Amino acid sequence: MILDRLHAAARSDLAAWRAPEAAQEELRRLYLDHLDRHPDAMSRTCGAGHLTASAAIVDPGGTSAVLTLHRKIGKWLQTGGHCEEGDASLGAAALREAAEESGLSGLRLLPGPVRLDRHRVGCGGGTWHLDVQYAAVAAQREAPLSIDAGESSDLGWFAVGDIPEPTDDACRTLVRAAAEAARARPEPGFAPS
Repeated sequence: MILDRLHAAARSDLAAWRAPEAAQEELRRLYLDHLDRHPDAMSRTCGAGHLTASAAIVDPGGTSAVLTLHRKIGKWLQTGGHCEEGDASLGAAALREAAEESGLSGLRLLPGPVRLDRHRVGCGGGTWHLDVQYAAVAAQREAPLSIDAGESSDLGWFAVGDIPEPTDDACRTLVRAAAEAARARPEPGFAPS
């Protein structure tokens, strides 16, 4: 089954990831334990919680980020969501969601997660999202962005140090981490904004 391969890929990626701090290491171990105990951990049908993938989209210079005003939650957040059967990895799911929700083409996913975030959600009557968070770099600061009307009320570029409200600490922390990762890994062909 495809989700079995995704489960194995997620376990492998998280086992290899070096957490940047003690609290992130604790979450990494919790995610690995969850994967070991729940063969369906990659599916939204897993009542104990399921892994999701998200990405903070930043410009090549790490100065601006794309955020979406989530229609149901009513907060400015990064792109992301549930894994699908066609996703080969959590990174692939994060990149797919980033492209779908932003309308941006030519996104480049930086290697490995930048953060983990576990939060309570209303899926299936209430469960946990064990979110694996990535940094996606846009080739340039493109406009106009296209809004995924099913999930977003608005979408835009914002300065990393001036994230709009309402949002949450997890989003602000991810945006900062993604911006730092983009600045640390410049690549030829991706011009700073």
